[in-house]
Amino acid sequence: MRSAGVIMNDLADQSFDRQVTRTRTRPLASGAICHFHAILFLGSLLALAAYLLTFLNPLTRWLSPIALGLAAFYPFTKRFFHLPQFFLGLAFGWGAVMAWAASRNQLDLSSWLLFAATICWALAYDTIYALQDRDDDIQVGVKSSAILFGSRVWLAVGVIEIAMIVFLATAGWLEHLNLAFYGGLAGLAGFLSQQVWRLRSKVSPSAAFAMFKQHVGVGLVILVGIWLGTV
Repeated sequence: MRSAGVIMNDLADQSFDRQVTRTRTRPLASGAICHFHAILFLGSLLALAAYLLTFLNPLTRWLSPIALGLAAFYPFTKRFFHLPQFFLGLAFGWGAVMAWAASRNQLDLSSWLLFAATICWALAYDTIYALQDRDDDIQVGVKSSAILFGSRVWLAVGVIEIAMIVFLATAGWLEHLNLAFYGGLAGLAGFLSQQVWRLRSKVSPSAAFAMFKQHVGVGLVILVGIWLGTV
């Protein structure tokens, strides 16, 4: 579904991508791949995802159309909504909701807190990612949180990441996770603080991309923290 979402995004954005320095070489924008092949591959991925759903419980299957709808709707939000990264968070975060339903066959308060944390996380890291294209996006007319927050990007990202930590900590408390989980969150808060501090000054596109990639490590810390927190 992640790959399918990328195809849907590139299909929707190809006219914009041709006008942005970083994205003009994407396969659809550059013409390296035709629409028919992209749609054919998209259909194959969606069929595979639908097949995998047959192994899961009815609750998870009922939640799946929402995942597809969010993935398809997100690419168009940057045309009219100044915070499209919020919808990206909804699309990514819904995977956590479905995973919870698949493993527990119910949706607890903790699952919605995890969903909220994922939304905040995507909003934060994709705002940093969008800093790469802020000047081009302004020229093209694309909306983004990097443009909306302007010189206060650092403050917005900081507040959003605090909310993410609070949501995760509350979910951990409800699930009775041990101190290892909270130790990981504390270390994570320290790391994210230095990113926020860097954002107080103008960052280059390459620096913004490097900061964005560091969130792979953020996800790993959260995952390992959850594992250790249940030991």
